[in-house]
Amino acid sequence: MKKTIILLLTICFSVVAFAQTPKDSVQYLDQVVLNDVKLNQNAAGFKVVVLKDSVLDKNTSTFTDLLRFNSNIYFKENGYGMVSSPSFRGTNAAQTAVIWNGISINSILNGQTDFNLINTNNINQVVIRNGGGSVQYGSGAIGGSIHLDNTLNFGSHFTNAIKLNYGSFDTKNLSFVSDYGNDNLAVNIGVNYIDSDNDYKFLGTDQVNTNGAFDNLSLNLNFGYFISQKDVLKLYHQSFLGERAFSGTTVTPSNSKYVDQNFRTMLEWSRSSGSYKSIVKVAHLEENFEYYQNKNSEFFTFGKVSTLLLKHDFNYKLSKTLTLKSILDYNNYKGEGSSFGTPKRSVFSATGLMQYDPSTKLSLGFNLRQDVTTDFKSPLLFSIDGAYNITDFYKIKLNGSKNFRAPTFNDLFWQPGGNLDLIPESSYQLDLGHVVNYKWFQLQLNTFYISTKDQIQWTPNSSGFWGPENVAKTHSYGLEAGLNVTKYFNKHQLKFTSNYSYTVSENAETNKQLIYVPFHKANASIAYSFSKFLMYYQHLFAGSVFTTKDNLKGPFYSLKAYDVANLGFNYKVFKTTEKQLDLGIKVNNVFNEIYQNVAFRPMPNRNFNIQLHYKF
Repeated sequence: MKKTIILLLTICFSVVAFAQTPKDSVQYLDQVVLNDVKLNQNAAGFKVVVLKDSVLDKNTSTFTDLLRFNSNIYFKENGYGMVSSPSFRGTNAAQTAVIWNGISINSILNGQTDFNLINTNNINQVVIRNGGGSVQYGSGAIGGSIHLDNTLNFGSHFTNAIKLNYGSFDTKNLSFVSDYGNDNLAVNIGVNYIDSDNDYKFLGTDQVNTNGAFDNLSLNLNFGYFISQKDVLKLYHQSFLGERAFSGTTVTPSNSKYVDQNFRTMLEWSRSSGSYKSIVKVAHLEENFEYYQNKNSEFFTFGKVSTLLLKHDFNYKLSKTLTLKSILDYNNYKGEGSSFGTPKRSVFSATGLMQYDPSTKLSLGFNLRQDVTTDFKSPLLFSIDGAYNITDFYKIKLNGSKNFRAPTFNDLFWQPGGNLDLIPESSYQLDLGHVVNYKWFQLQLNTFYISTKDQIQWTPNSSGFWGPENVAKTHSYGLEAGLNVTKYFNKHQLKFTSNYSYTVSENAETNKQLIYVPFHKANASIAYSFSKFLMYYQHLFAGSVFTTKDNLKGPFYSLKAYDVANLGFNYKVFKTTEKQLDLGIKVNNVFNEIYQNVAFRPMPNRNFNIQLHYKF
């Protein structure tokens, strides 16, 4: 892996050297268009939050931290930089879909996406869609979905950006992004490398995180070309090579490590003509892992999956008020692993979406989906949503849906313990939202209810082996609130954002709160800018959680609530029409809070990060 890193970084700096040749003109493009048109055209009744590049640029740490401080999602993390999984409206990690440029990238092995394996330096935009989305995005989209978009900008421009970060625990982060375009061609290249000893102190003890080092390299290549005035060909590619030691706990040391190699390539052909638009996607995804119980040993267990995806979207505008869309989707999965053999699966789905906009005030959506799968029967899915503008500044939103999660390869084939008789989880949910958008502030308030049956849980059997069963019935309900305020005072700008969620997520038979789901979670940030100077403060509150299904209280059965704060400063050293240099420093966990979000796995003490960001 080290040779690969050196080679790609050499290429990176070669491109930098070339980019420094004189240019006649530079155009910095501000317009960002979502690649997934369903987020634009078929989500009127859903809560959708967009984190644009201005927010992404300030993130000097992990994707987990970005979402933890800027959304309602709660995260479990097995130590900093280790496996990170979300809880979205009280659901689990396998019930959250992650969508990359319009296709799902959840692992077919465990149904999840590790959020510490996603790098946002090469992502233009992150979109958070709350609520059930299985009709549009398939298995796993029960609590919500998170969308990662790479955009291609046409028009004459050539821009580059370098980020250099150095922080505590000998953490180094190097990122380079180059973007070129003309009227017919658009190319975007991004390279990012992270390396950290990650040997932070366990506050309140004399221990340190002795086995937490990690490094990873990610490469993005995106290409677009106008074949004709009606036809556009796009290519998206992403490679990720990572190696990390697995941190131990405060009571059990670890000497293990995990190696990841993930590759995603998608070719897209879109054709627009008058009242219709056709999009054909062909993608190949590959995920590989190696687990070493002893990182100094040559023995390891492994798993790999190769996915072939074929997808066709057809959008037809019948009239000014009515639009129909069909989606035909085929996925073929082939796996191989030490603990699950050589499973295969083929999935075909047909989806119909109807969008009806009878007036400028009212928008309605009606959607159906049916999957046909080789190893189980899938339910018929539906969703209905609508939005109505009561006044110019007040909008009400409503959506209801049936969603599902399919058993994964691990659920079905893991040895010992796999269960071939599993059926998909299914859920019904309802969401009511209010949006107030008035001059300098925006307020969003949502209430929701989710009922899930046949939830897959791993429990020990009579032989002592753990295995999955369709046993649990759960329901979740609560509310989410989001506030954004932006005020200008001459040359001064003050911006305040906050999110709060109250979540009850219970086993329907015992009425006990599910483990690792806090009743209360809140975050807030305030930023002040003047001329070349920017200062911001972030604060996160996470309520106490239970770590056992019996909801016992105490240090061994629950985790206490915590408050974590970050403080950052940015200074614009210079800015011209062609070049810009920013210097930033961020202090994380300013108050040295002792906290854990997974039992016996402490998070870092106070630490800092310095960033240089050069655009040219």
